[in-house]
Amino acid sequence: MSDLVTGDAVVLGLRPARLPSRGLAILLDLAVYVTGYVLISVGLTMATASLDEAAQAAVAVAGFLLFLVGIPIAVETLSHGRSLGKLACGLRVVRDDGGPIRFRHALVRGAMGVVELILTFGSIACIASLVSARGRRLGDVFAGTLVVRERVPGTRVMPVPPPPPWLAGRFTGLDLSAVPDGLWLAIRQYLTRMNQLDPQVGAAMAVRLADDLVARTGAPPPAGVPAAAFLMAVVHERQSRDAARAFRPSAGGPGSGFAAGPAPAPIPGPVPGPVPVVAPVPYVAPAPMAPAETPRAGGFAPPA
Repeated sequence: MSDLVTGDAVVLGLRPARLPSRGLAILLDLAVYVTGYVLISVGLTMATASLDEAAQAAVAVAGFLLFLVGIPIAVETLSHGRSLGKLACGLRVVRDDGGPIRFRHALVRGAMGVVELILTFGSIACIASLVSARGRRLGDVFAGTLVVRERVPGTRVMPVPPPPPWLAGRFTGLDLSAVPDGLWLAIRQYLTRMNQLDPQVGAAMAVRLADDLVARTGAPPPAGVPAAAFLMAVVHERQSRDAARAFRPSAGGPGSGFAAGPAPAPIPGPVPGPVPVVAPVPYVAPAPMAPAETPRAGGFAPPA
C-alpha cells in the first residue's frame, strides 16, 4: 500500500497498479486507438487521393499525432485519469498527492508515452515500472502522477472473540483515554488472528501487547488473568463504552437532535356553575310484614 500525503497532511492508503494490470490496460487502449486510426487513415487516403505526396504525408502525420497522442491526452484529461483500458481494468491515474490529474499531467504522460510505448514498443516503460517501487513509468515520474487500483477486493472483518464470563464487567473503571488508535488496531488484529499463530509466538505477542496496554492505562496488571483474556476483556469494555455513547438516550434538550413534542391537551371537565338544589325525599316507614304460616304435616310417614 502506498502512503500518499495530501495537502491537508492526510495519509492516503492507495494501492499502486503493477505491471501486468497496467500492461493490459495499455494494450486495450492501443487496440482502440489503432483501430480508429486505421479506419480514419483509410478515409483520409481516399479523400486526399487528388493531392500531392507532400500534402498526403502532412495529413498522415497529423492523423497519427491526433489519434495516438492528442486523443489519449484528451481522454485522460476529460475522464480525470480513466481511459477505456484503465476503466476496464479498474485503474486510474492520480497525482502524487492523490488528487485528479489535469491537462498538463496528461500532456506530459502522452508526450512521454510516444517514446516509451510506441517507438520502443513498451520496453522502456516495462523497465521503468519494474525498477520503480510504485510501478511508475517515466511519464509518471516527469508528470508527478501515479496509476492506482480503484477496485480493491473487500476483506472480511473478523469479530473480536468475547472475553471469559468471569471477566465481564471487571474493568469498568479502567481509564482508556490514553490508549492510541495504533495500539487498539494491533490488539484487534492479534485477537482476530491469534488462532492462526504458533502458540508460543501468540503468547509472547499477547504479553507484549498487554504490557503496552497496562503502561498506557496506568493501572497495575491484574493478578492471575492471562494476557489474551485481559486483552479481550479490555477491548470488550471499550466496545461497550462506544456503544453506550452512541446509543445513549437523549431527553430532547438542546443539541440532542430530537425536538420536544407539544404538551398533551387537557381533558375537558365539567363547566363550573351554580349547583342545583334538590328537594329532600321524605322517609316512608315500611309496612309490617304478616306472620309466616306454620307448615302443615303431610301424609307421608317414615318407614318403621
